[in-house]
Amino acid sequence: MIPGAFEYHRPATVADAVKLLADLGDEARPLAGGHSLVPMMKLRLATPAHLVDLHGVAGLKGIRRDGNVIVIGAMTTQHELLASEDISAALPILHETALLIADPQVRYRGTIGGNVANGDPGNDMPALMMTLGASYRLEGPSGARDVAADEFYQGAYFTALEPGELLTAITVPIPPPGHGYAYEKLKRKVGDYATAAAAVVLTTAGGKVATCAIGLTNLHETPLVAADAAKAVIGTTLDAASLKKAAAAAAAIMSPAADARGPVEYRKHVGGIMVTRALQRAAARAK
Repeated sequence: MIPGAFEYHRPATVADAVKLLADLGDEARPLAGGHSLVPMMKLRLATPAHLVDLHGVAGLKGIRRDGNVIVIGAMTTQHELLASEDISAALPILHETALLIADPQVRYRGTIGGNVANGDPGNDMPALMMTLGASYRLEGPSGARDVAADEFYQGAYFTALEPGELLTAITVPIPPPGHGYAYEKLKRKVGDYATAAAAVVLTTAGGKVATCAIGLTNLHETPLVAADAAKAVIGTTLDAASLKKAAAAAAAIMSPAADARGPVEYRKHVGGIMVTRALQRAAARAK
């Protein structure tokens, strides 16, 4: 189908974009990569009267290291993440996850800001950002504020963004040298959302897990941090009993929808398997 009529705006600065969104109110939508919004417009499920195209805002692009964190502009594409030496060296799990998003054509256009800001429970980056302890810079008519990723998601497609606010950057703490990591994703075909996925970042000491964080994708109406599952493996050698306990603790907080990817119990079952595999692979990488 063809989208409904709309007015097109292309601001040059973050301030201009924020002003447009604030002035135009609920009738305006920001346009990043467009992979979520444009299909909705074609189906007439979204009918914004104004589109605020962010591609002309240079201040929303780029990747830089600032001490012990990596700062990523919201309009940075998945392809640019994959091409970044800073990402490969400091945040290899981010590189690994970006490779699993859709296909090359989508990654050339899709942005990390759009992926995390949309509130879609099927998107891969939100759970990963929660696992990494990332924070989001939000800028609006009242100024700028930082919100932790694990406080940002409030429901399916419902986030902490206030009217007129724009997510402008993502700040990710760099894990310690020698950390282990893995993002395990089960999907029906290339380009599909996850049936279930799990992110793990951990460290080891003396052959045992010293620290651990686990995130879950598309297993609830929001991304999840599986805190009890992570606690279950700390201080262990990731023996079979500990892995089973972690998978069960993760499954206990899952509440996926029954859809074309499978019934609820199946998706919870494979969610536990993704947690187990991610833990094992992350531990194998830890030094």
